[in-house]
Formats: sequence, structure tokens, C-alpha cells
Amino acid sequence: MPSEIRDINLWPDGRLKIEWVRHHMPLLNGLEKEFSCEKPFKGLKIALSVHLEAKTAYLCETLAAGGAEMYVTGSNPLSTQDDVAAALAHEGLNVFAWYGATRDEYEAHIRKVLEAGPNIIIDDGGDLVHLMHTEFTHLIPDVIGGCEETTTGILRLQAMDRAGELQFPMMLVNNADCKHLFDNRYGTGQSVWDGINRTTNLIVAGKNVVVAGYGWCGKGVAMRAKGLGAKVIVTEVDPIKAMEAFMDGFTVMKMEQAAPLGDIFVTVTGCEQVITREHFLLMKDGAICCNAGHFDVEVDVIGLSEMAVEVKPARKNITGYLLGNGHRIYILAEGRLVNLAAGDGHPAEIMDMSFAIQALSARYLVRNGHRIERKVWHMLHNVPHSIDQEVARRILAFWNCEIDTLTPQQRKYLYGE
Repeated sequence: MPSEIRDINLWPDGRLKIEWVRHHMPLLNGLEKEFSCEKPFKGLKIALSVHLEAKTAYLCETLAAGGAEMYVTGSNPLSTQDDVAAALAHEGLNVFAWYGATRDEYEAHIRKVLEAGPNIIIDDGGDLVHLMHTEFTHLIPDVIGGCEETTTGILRLQAMDRAGELQFPMMLVNNADCKHLFDNRYGTGQSVWDGINRTTNLIVAGKNVVVAGYGWCGKGVAMRAKGLGAKVIVTEVDPIKAMEAFMDGFTVMKMEQAAPLGDIFVTVTGCEQVITREHFLLMKDGAICCNAGHFDVEVDVIGLSEMAVEVKPARKNITGYLLGNGHRIYILAEGRLVNLAAGDGHPAEIMDMSFAIQALSARYLVRNGHRIERKVWHMLHNVPHSIDQEVARRILAFWNCEIDTLTPQQRKYLYGE
């Protein structure tokens, strides 16, 4: 099956990007060597839909080193980097993605990946799993299981599982401690502001930043905004998370109250219609809105476009919308993931941990998939604690950090052993 990419001649630039992150991802370095010897995926096909940039490419190469036949696409049309896609295709992997794909092209690329008949699915947002259960049900018997990277994807899986629709086990990678405690907080916190700052070239200090959602991603975004000198407002629907934000030192209020105050708005909720028409009308002239949730449904860009009397580019990855009241609202990266659509995503060291969890979870499925209980209401599985612990120990060793171990007496005291 020939790859479908923008231009194979871009591969040298993509290779440089991959080699750069390779030097900063020690966990995948080690797994690549192990997998090369073990070949845990020999004879298996892996379908992967993750933001197609250099760190993801190295994950693909690590899985391929383990014997997998890789079928790769992106999970967001604006996060695919064409030179990276070309570099993977040049190495013989099957790649179906290009930057700026239309909705039809994006879905066609997902179909290409699934047509291969995968045995393992690695998903980011749930599009592969959803389409497998709607259009490729005849291929489900060959699927051992899959791994889901994101909070949004897990919400979709939970809905499918409650409805009794999920037909193969899925590992909840996002719920692993070595994923969400670091990727979601430190990775999102840094990469969101990398994307905003690169795109706007404006100062953050002294501005009012409104962060919608105070999950782990929202905590990271708020923390970094505070570090950049912003005054941070948090909006929430969960009273416990709102209380946590308040006790972390942030102002908490409804979006309706925050809308007239904010200079920069960042949505990080995983829900839809978080910033809507009524909020745009309350915003000050020059307000900037962006989204750090997986899907482009959190900021109502369609509604804003319908309200606007003029829409035009203001700068690369910034669109200005002039409203009837004379105020101009700016949207970054079309309301898509700002850290990837207008940046390079999470730092390499952070994704090293997340992708190590992915790779080890995929190997776990191959080794244990036939023993995993399959029944209605029970297709979602947490990553084994032993994998979390293994990743943590490996990264601590790389950092030259040593930790204590429990004595037999302490184990008896704590666990009765």
C-alpha cells in the first residue's frame, strides 16, 4: 500500500527533526534496543493516529524496530508536519497524512490505515477506534486491543463502553501516572505557551489570562501563565476543581464574568461550546482566544464567523474577526490545538515518558491480550502499575537519581507481608 504524503523530497528535513528528538528521548532509546532484540510485534500490524511530528515519528520507528508493520496517520490536520511524514515514508513505513488536510482527506487517511487490518491500535482522540466500530467491523476480530493517549479519547471510549459498543480491550494510557501527571501538566503547560508566544509575539506579563478547565492540563497552563507574569482567572464546572484552583491562588468565576476581563483565553476542558457567541460579545477589543483541548469544538469559531462583519488573517495562524460593536476578536490556529497546530507540541523529554507508556502498553497487549477478559461493560483497562513503575525507574536512572527501598520490616508494617 503506497504512502500518501505531500512530498517525499522533504524527508531530509524531517530526518533532522527526528534525530534531534532521538537524542533527547532516552526511554525510547532503551526500548528501541530492547524491541530490536525481542521483536515483540513481529508479524503484527499497528495502526497509529497521533499528532504526526518528530516525537511521534520516533515512537513509530521504535515500534517498527520491534517488528511491527506500521500504518500511520495524524490525529489533527494542522499538527501533521509534512517533512516528518516524508521521513517516515522514506524509511518504508506506511504513512497517510499531510498538513492542512480537508475533513474528507483526513477521514480518507484514517480509512487507509484501518484498511490494512491492524492487530494493535494506538489512538489519540478516538477517531481510529470510532471508525473501526462503524465502518470496519469486519476487521474487529483481528484486533488484539488498543491504547488511547488522551482525556478526550477516553471520554469517547467510556461512552462506547457504557453503551456496550466497544468490542476489544483498550488501555487507558492517559490515566497512567507517568502520562497525565507529567504530559498533561508540564507538557501542556509549556507547549501551549510556546504556541501562543510564537504565534502572537506578544508579552504575557500583566495580562489577564482566562483558563477554562482545571484538570491536569488546565493546571499546567495556569501555572505557566502565572510564571510568565499573568493574572490568571480559572473557569470550571466541577466545584472540587474550582476549589482547588482557588486554593492554588487563582481567581475563580464563570465564563460570563471572565469574558469582559480576559486578554488571552485558553480552553482546556475536553467539552464543547465553552466560549460561545454570548461571550464574544462581552470581550474587550483585541481579545485572543485559543484552544488546547483535542477537538476544535471548545471555542465556537463557526458562531464567531457568522457574527463577524469582517474576517481576515491577522498573522500566520491568527484570524481576526471584526464584530458589529467594533471589537476585534483573534482566534489562534483556527481553534484547533494551539500547541501543535501553531507549535511543535510537548517537549521531547515529556513525550518520551508518554510514548514509553504507549510502547510498553502495546507490548503488554501482545503478551496478555488473549488473557484479558472481554465482556460488555468491561473493555477499558488501566495501564498496569508495574509499567508506570518501570517507566519511572528508567527515567530516574537516566537522571542519576537514587531512591530508597522499603526494608522487610517496613513492608510488613505497611502491607503485612
